[in-house]
Amino acid sequence: MQEGNPSKTAFGVARRRAAHQILDQQPLVLTDPIAVPILGPQTAASIRAEAEKHNHPFSLAMRAFMVARSRYAEDQLRTAITTGVRQYVILGAGLDTFAYRNLNHELKVFEVDHPATQEWKRYLLAQAVIEVPPSLTFVPVDFEKHTLTDGLAQARFDFAKPAFFSWLGVTPYLTLEAFRATIHAIAAMPQGSGVTFEYTVERSLLSFREKMAFDVIAERVAKAGEPFQLFFSPDAMQQELSSAGFTRIEELTSDEINERYFRDRRDSLKLQGNVARLITAWR
Repeated sequence: MQEGNPSKTAFGVARRRAAHQILDQQPLVLTDPIAVPILGPQTAASIRAEAEKHNHPFSLAMRAFMVARSRYAEDQLRTAITTGVRQYVILGAGLDTFAYRNLNHELKVFEVDHPATQEWKRYLLAQAVIEVPPSLTFVPVDFEKHTLTDGLAQARFDFAKPAFFSWLGVTPYLTLEAFRATIHAIAAMPQGSGVTFEYTVERSLLSFREKMAFDVIAERVAKAGEPFQLFFSPDAMQQELSSAGFTRIEELTSDEINERYFRDRRDSLKLQGNVARLITAWR
């Protein structure tokens, strides 16, 4: 993200979630009544006008991944809540809408993001007349200057209680040092804490067609000023999480995501290839 500017990739992700609400057949993978209003009527109109572009096979696969990862994170959160978790931290929140759909008033939600992106989001919320619920706390953190722990401490986050973390659309843009700092901070939380995120598979491990898809995505985010820089093999990721202190790990390939969320759909919405994987790690 360019200094002082909101994230361009955050807008792209939000636009794809909105397109899911507008263009895709029922049942939706992620039912999100806030996804369209937060972007405003002009964006909704442009999605409808450009339906053919949004339904190109590449765009469909990208949209499928965006909505599947949000659905997966919220499914894992529900599991955490059944075990007593009452704190939910959304790292790199962007235009995530969970807090504005949340009906569990006992659940405290913390949105962590760069101050410029949060200022932009607050503007969009005000324009759309979307109320900020009392259960939500904005946590502005410039990771070049402050740590996640510093930001949460200022937000009155309770480090003595378990929490669940969502960390979507972030790890490919990090340095290895920043990734490890965040993972270890979460692993230091009390028993019962967990995190859902995705990671990009090392290019050398991809098939020819997967490399082509990877290259297209990498070029787009680089042009937006947010280049990919961090990749893992599945074995390396398992080692990173185990070394940090996580004891239970679930990892989903594209085929497994399709089986869980896109089976028996009547449209063409599904993932293609295994460029990225979803993962949840528990303390």
